[in-house]
Amino acid sequence: MSEYIEHDKDGVSVGLVEKRYFTFAEPPDAMILESNASLGPITIAYETLGTLNEDRSNVILILHALSGDSHVAGYYSEDDQKPGWWEIMVGPGKGIDTDKYFVICSNIIGSCIGSTGPASINPSTGNPYGFDFPVVTIGDMVRAQKALLDHLGIEQILSVVGGSIGGMQVLEWAVRYPDMVVSAIPLATTTRHSALAIAFNEVARQAIMADPNWNKGKYYGSEKPNLGLALARMVGHVTYLSDEAMRRKFGRRLQNKNDFSFNFDADFQVESYLRYQGQKFVDRFDANSFLYITKASDYFDLRRQHGNDSETEAFAKAKARFLVISFTSDWLYPTYQSKAMVKAMKKNNLDVSFCEIEAEWGHDAFLLHNERLSALIKGFLDRNLVELRKK
Repeated sequence: MSEYIEHDKDGVSVGLVEKRYFTFAEPPDAMILESNASLGPITIAYETLGTLNEDRSNVILILHALSGDSHVAGYYSEDDQKPGWWEIMVGPGKGIDTDKYFVICSNIIGSCIGSTGPASINPSTGNPYGFDFPVVTIGDMVRAQKALLDHLGIEQILSVVGGSIGGMQVLEWAVRYPDMVVSAIPLATTTRHSALAIAFNEVARQAIMADPNWNKGKYYGSEKPNLGLALARMVGHVTYLSDEAMRRKFGRRLQNKNDFSFNFDADFQVESYLRYQGQKFVDRFDANSFLYITKASDYFDLRRQHGNDSETEAFAKAKARFLVISFTSDWLYPTYQSKAMVKAMKKNNLDVSFCEIEAEWGHDAFLLHNERLSALIKGFLDRNLVELRKK
């Protein structure tokens, strides 16, 4: 690591970090997915921050949301202007303190930011997988992460932390590998999607597949379905915000304060903002990956996969201490869903803390600076480290 880089807004950064890669499941030992399809070889992009202590008791596994990646904090170079996606939370003295903890963050399979996904080369054809890439699940993503931790020699995780789709992975980790997970922090997440969440994902997917450039997923090397992907991002971005956030940030303010254009340009600031977000997204993300990851999130159903359609039974195998956090303005994964999982955890006599944080920014609130959120996570992690060392 280099010298810490100072930031006026976020305090001290962890400094320079490096994207690393781990490849496994080389044929004939391919990974058998939950769909019964096989996938291999599989490459996982990952990042580590902080120092692993001698007894390996200080490991924090951070799991990202739909469009995130392994770059959780710090910078790739001295000239890098953009830090990792959770820079506000991860670093020296922050909620997840890299002076105390060894942090691992990996890019999920199915993504397009270093890990094997539909844009990767299919070894059997020499061309990108495209829609030949098998459908993956949250469970498959977690099993791939487990392979990475085995490679790193990690047998116990002090805490698994993640929000949104990352929170789904947290729940999957706690149930699938209960003996490894000491504690878990699922943020702004759910044990299964509501019809509303599935509906928004389907509208976004149809926007991509209706783009003539999508070409049934075979667009690599030619024009990409940028319009469809931009529209999909615009739809998704609306679900990440809240009515109050929209009102405060945009209201009905016009781009041109004088009057309407009386055409279909972006008259309102919110229209311009959504178009900007859509265009920015196509520059860094793959349309097919968007399809696969949203499908994985729709398929996720902890009670169906682990509990014979019972949420209580789904948590019967879990042993971790939980800190469940929801946000008042999150209408994508509203608080009643977090309360339902807390109730199921308590029925299994699990050690559970729950907090609903007052926040006006909607589902994305877990990604934004919030002193209460940082303090909750910091206190929870520190208590669990102390308890673990007493054993």
